[in-house]
Amino acid sequence: MDYSNRLSDAICHFWRFRTQQTTNQGAVTGKKDTGNRSAVTGGKHLDGFVSLLAQILEESGLPKASIHTKETTLPGFFRPTKNWDIVVVDAGDLVASIEFKAHVGPSFGNNFNNRVEEAIGNSTDLLTAYREGKFAPSAPPWIGWLMLLEDCPNSTSPVKVNEPHFKVFEEFNGASYARRYEIFCERLVRERLYNSACLILSDASAGQHGKYTEPNPELSFRRFATSLSAHAMAHARMRA
Repeated sequence: MDYSNRLSDAICHFWRFRTQQTTNQGAVTGKKDTGNRSAVTGGKHLDGFVSLLAQILEESGLPKASIHTKETTLPGFFRPTKNWDIVVVDAGDLVASIEFKAHVGPSFGNNFNNRVEEAIGNSTDLLTAYREGKFAPSAPPWIGWLMLLEDCPNSTSPVKVNEPHFKVFEEFNGASYARRYEIFCERLVRERLYNSACLILSDASAGQHGKYTEPNPELSFRRFATSLSAHAMAHARMRA
């Protein structure tokens, strides 16, 4: 199935809502958050992606009541709970949990590391809780991670690495943050921490018209959505 038009709508929503938040921030108090924080503290900028994946899940045969975008808290193993962006619970089974992230400049260094650590921790926490029987009698849940990265010189230019004691893996030498995210997403899936990962690049200006690129076919939205849909359809058939 071709999801490109609906994906463009979600990207358009992200950039326009983000711009609107920046403009409206401080309209009452007269104060604005520093840097780009005003564009993210209000939330909701990724709601287009939440709505799109919820639609795809429903089209795959899951009851609408099983697709949760508000009550998304799940128990963890290393901590009591974690809030996901979408959680699917049907007939007592944990079917899927999905996380959406965006990374917009100008800062990419520390924020990249934070995104990486968070994504690995979230999956490890959930999978360990599953292994320990917290979601029994559910089959293994489908876990997905999607990143929308700003396409700009700071994210696509080569970055030096610090090697005071040991050499880094060769593929990270001179890799831009976009390339680092690509490597990271590939490894999330190959290490079986996530069933699927998606990496989308979008320019702040063209993105307001829904423009985007996908640097790696393995990490495309179509592959991500198709994998999720197949899992949802299999569950719906078993339930029937």
